[in-house]
Amino acid sequence: MGKGNVFDLLGPIMVGPSSSHTAGAVRLGAMARKILGEEPVGGTIVLHGSFATTGKGHGTNLALVAGLLGMDPDDDRIPEAPKIARERGLNFAFETADLGDIHPNSVKFDILGRNGCRVQVLGSSIGGGTIVIREINDFQVEIRGDYPTLVILHQDLPGVVAQVTLLLATAQINIARMRVSREKRGAQALMVLETDQKIDEDVLGLMRKLPKIYQVLAIEPLE
Repeated sequence: MGKGNVFDLLGPIMVGPSSSHTAGAVRLGAMARKILGEEPVGGTIVLHGSFATTGKGHGTNLALVAGLLGMDPDDDRIPEAPKIARERGLNFAFETADLGDIHPNSVKFDILGRNGCRVQVLGSSIGGGTIVIREINDFQVEIRGDYPTLVILHQDLPGVVAQVTLLLATAQINIARMRVSREKRGAQALMVLETDQKIDEDVLGLMRKLPKIYQVLAIEPLE
């Protein structure tokens, strides 16, 4: 068995009866907020599997909204998250649906940001507060929120990935994990890179100026 740490064995401090339905749900909401890249103002939250059938009793709805508000899993305001959202003028509607052959503790966010950005994020809470983001805007990804992460929307052309990795190497930034998915050959693609070091704004600025790069989002790791 590989080495672990105390967090892996015990899970995070949390409010609520279930690490998957509370701590994991908070972290899913927080990750969706980070991927949106701005303050969410509303949207739809689609619950799947046990999130849909037993989530209300476990406080999953509260936890997901708390994460979207930027709360941590140990925040004692989690039970009041919907009230706080309403006070801020935010409106999140819940639905249930079969999202396919994925983990039963899964959710799909379709959220709108204050500056007009909109994103769809599909993620799962897989136990002990651990999460996996599986899709961003229908692109397949695998993000766990434990590393600084770059999400780059670009055209699927030869050399684009090489330009990005060369820029990171020049900045002495090591890539821990990387995945590229695309709509179809030559169309839009999504590059996700998890790095060992935080990427500063100068590097991000250079990356945004690379040809055929449409959007660059830097996501800090979850606490």
